[in-house]
Amino acid sequence: MAKVGFIGLGNMGGPMAINLVNAGHHVEVFDLSTTAMDSVVAHGAVAASSANAAANEKQFVITMLPAGKHVAALYLGENGLLSAVDSHTLMIDSSTIDAATARLVAQAAEQKNIPFMDAPVSGGVGGAVAGTLSFICGGNVEHFEHSKIVLENMGKNIFHAGDVGAGQVAKICNNMLLAVLMAGTSEALQMGIDNGLDPKVLSEIMLKSSGRNWCLELYNPVPNVMENTPASNDYQGGFMVDLMLKDLGLAGEAAQLSQSTTPFGAMARNLYAMHSKGGNGSKDFSSIFQLFEQDKK
Repeated sequence: MAKVGFIGLGNMGGPMAINLVNAGHHVEVFDLSTTAMDSVVAHGAVAASSANAAANEKQFVITMLPAGKHVAALYLGENGLLSAVDSHTLMIDSSTIDAATARLVAQAAEQKNIPFMDAPVSGGVGGAVAGTLSFICGGNVEHFEHSKIVLENMGKNIFHAGDVGAGQVAKICNNMLLAVLMAGTSEALQMGIDNGLDPKVLSEIMLKSSGRNWCLELYNPVPNVMENTPASNDYQGGFMVDLMLKDLGLAGEAAQLSQSTTPFGAMARNLYAMHSKGGNGSKDFSSIFQLFEQDKK
């Protein structure tokens, strides 16, 4: 089994690190929150005194941070993470950030002959806990194959999207589409409700028709239509509105840089921004349904 350093033990990182421990790896962890560290140490991980200590003399280092500025500061800052490792350590950043920052870190790592991959994830907290995440990787093919030693203990689907940064681009393309689908699905279901239809019956009809999509199939946004979804739990758990809004912002930045035309993505961002400003930022992203529902109240 491998020696792994894991830095960033939030809602996603904590369960991911625990799955590595459960798979038999030696895992040394660090987070600015001692509470977050303690919860993973309780499962058998070793607490490190710093991020650099967690990374030192490891075969793999995995980072899971909130935003690009945190990733850049951790890796590239004075006495940053790249000063604590050598060519024998594969650095894997699973944060969802802008592709430009991922490439900047990769360039700095390459100058020191340190292998680096971006590997953002899809699947939410539930997937992190269950070990069924999708990893969308960008980097050298050999590094990608080597990374499977640890990634396959945290995820079910491991994709190689291309060079460094490609993982980030693929992730935000997916999440932009997901936001558009969730908003459109919510709009259609509310229109059906407004016209006297039972949302469960309407969902069943659309699932057997050309409007079928992932939201209808696995993540219905209407309360009590589908069991075990955030919508049926007061929109608690799952993937927060503010995280979706962050990803839609990254998609907008990428679209601007590539001069891509993304009118539906821009509209979805505006809808989620409006929903967040209404005090719903910590709810699951399927709660966008309430934005359409509120128009009738």
